[in-house]
Amino acid sequence: MASSNSLLPEEQFQCSICLEVLTDPITTPCGHNFCQACINGYWKSTEQCQCPMCKETFDKRPKLKINTTLREVVNHFKGRRTKNQVQQMIQKCLQKVKEIKHSAELSNRDAEREREESEQVFTTLVRSMQRSQAEVSKMIGEKQKATMRQAEGLIKELEQEITELQRRCSELEQLSHSKDHLHLLQSSPTLCPPKSTKDWSDVSITQNKSKWNVQKDISQLDKKVRRALSELEEKLNNVLEKSKGDELKRMQQYAVDVTMDPDTAHPLIIVSGNGKLVRTGHFEQNHFYNLKRFRSRVAVLAKEGFTSGRFYYEVQVKGKTGWNVGVAKESVNRKTGGLYPEQGFWTVWLSFQVDYEACTDPHTSLSLKSKPEKLGVFVDYEEGQVSFYDVDTRSHIFSFTGCTFTEKLYPYLNPFDDYDGSNSAPMIITPVNQTH
Repeated sequence: MASSNSLLPEEQFQCSICLEVLTDPITTPCGHNFCQACINGYWKSTEQCQCPMCKETFDKRPKLKINTTLREVVNHFKGRRTKNQVQQMIQKCLQKVKEIKHSAELSNRDAEREREESEQVFTTLVRSMQRSQAEVSKMIGEKQKATMRQAEGLIKELEQEITELQRRCSELEQLSHSKDHLHLLQSSPTLCPPKSTKDWSDVSITQNKSKWNVQKDISQLDKKVRRALSELEEKLNNVLEKSKGDELKRMQQYAVDVTMDPDTAHPLIIVSGNGKLVRTGHFEQNHFYNLKRFRSRVAVLAKEGFTSGRFYYEVQVKGKTGWNVGVAKESVNRKTGGLYPEQGFWTVWLSFQVDYEACTDPHTSLSLKSKPEKLGVFVDYEEGQVSFYDVDTRSHIFSFTGCTFTEKLYPYLNPFDDYDGSNSAPMIITPVNQTH
């Protein structure tokens, strides 16, 4: 009951144009209250002078004065609300400190595990390379030893041949001085080269063959090493994929409950009653006028905004041919302007089933392996980071980094126009499943 009563005053003191607590309140002849600046701006933008709430038309523009009694009541309420808000902010900050400490501990544990896994992979790789190197070195050494043994054997055989030829040459020299011709004729058979003399013209060290054999063996080892490297690469990819999954899991710890705000929705946008489903209609909805509503782009902001810490949400885009997802700062131009970080938007989009792009200036083309059906959006306010993930493949899509945030950030959805019925699928804020 107390909770219900605490909400009632704020609704009573809320301007239906800016949806904030009244500032310099005035009361129209029909009894409705507005901010002085809001009602003046509204009447300047319309041809008829009518009440934004009940649509009662006034023949002449009323001369409105600030309702001083209501202003005092509103100021008292603002002071009381500010005190309560400060207390709530303190509690939120304390809770956030606790969450950050817990997250840091989990991050350290995950990082240590990933470091150990990567060291194991690379240690295995180094050992495999060292074994292969040792095998090649040993093989080359054995081939060289065999070549040296062959050379030593041939040299020894040649030296023996030389010794035998020198002996025969000496005998021939002695016989050439003999005057006994009969003895010379009898000795002539021994002067002929022996039949066992080897023909050395084609004899050589089989160095080339040895080299070819070594190269062949090295080639075989190279194939083995490549197979081992391929297996290690697969293991490493598995580790990296697991690491990516762990990264997304860490982001999902900061999941927040996002509800889209129909008061900010472009007139073509239809927001479901629970604020979780957004789609584009073919006719403008009968929304009342307010300054928060988008006019130039078919977009809508969430009710919840963030000025510190980290937050994460997921949105389904399955079946859509165009969409734009991300975050936007509170002061973005709702009527015109660009869609870049300089204008207060940090988003990615699918442009009419053709291009996936990050909305940088100029746009950054995204090469995605698969078509995302569910996107995860993570924001680290203090670090100036906005990251996007394909939830189903648990892969990183793009990150804005080095951003400077100075005001409240809101989740931002743009379901795009549905000209021919091909983009009628809704965008759906989905619960975050952290059990992967």
